[in-house]
Amino acid sequence: MFADSVAASSSLSDRVAQLLRRVDYRRAESNNEREAIFRLRYEAYLREGEISPSFSKRFTDQVDEEENTWNFGVYIDGLLAGSIRLSVTIHGCSRLPALGVFSEFLLPEIDAGKTIVDPTRFVADRASSRRHPELPYIILRLPWIAMTYFKADLMLAAVRAEHQAFYRRLWGCQVVCPPRPYPGLHSHISLMTCEHATVQDQVHRRYHFFQSDAVERKLLFERERCR
Repeated sequence: MFADSVAASSSLSDRVAQLLRRVDYRRAESNNEREAIFRLRYEAYLREGEISPSFSKRFTDQVDEEENTWNFGVYIDGLLAGSIRLSVTIHGCSRLPALGVFSEFLLPEIDAGKTIVDPTRFVADRASSRRHPELPYIILRLPWIAMTYFKADLMLAAVRAEHQAFYRRLWGCQVVCPPRPYPGLHSHISLMTCEHATVQDQVHRRYHFFQSDAVERKLLFERERCR
């Protein structure tokens, strides 16, 4: 059983590594890049039944304007294939999307000075997902790289109950709160966390593609910090 698991992880790592050669991660900074991501989000969340139809056909909120938020587009062969939003607690900037829902779990961690990465709005283009089943791992490299760059203590996963097993297997996340209502979405959402220092070596051994170098991390995340 263990040998089969290792072989499966190795095979996945090889496929992801091959696809990464065709991938470009871009911070969404221009209006056109942001609007493309908001439309992709809308299509994905509507397809999942998480939001109601809207005339604007875009899905965005105040978090997208926060100083401690990074929005990324994930491009394969130059075409937008997915996106994810990362919010990070930095000195003077502790706002997180999950904070309003899970404050009793997160405020003590923030008050203790811990750095937290909160990935949200994780979406993929439907056609790209069908062509590239490795796409979720490609997109989820970004919050993992952020954990390293910001020397973060905790990764959050605010997810539906049916997605818990995936995050437990991927990063060793543990459930800290069962599903509860989450503003803006139709489903109830649970909170999972993982401690980066505890799981880092194990994750890198199993999924080599989550590793990054200083140059990549700097290109992705370095910008004027919050004041």
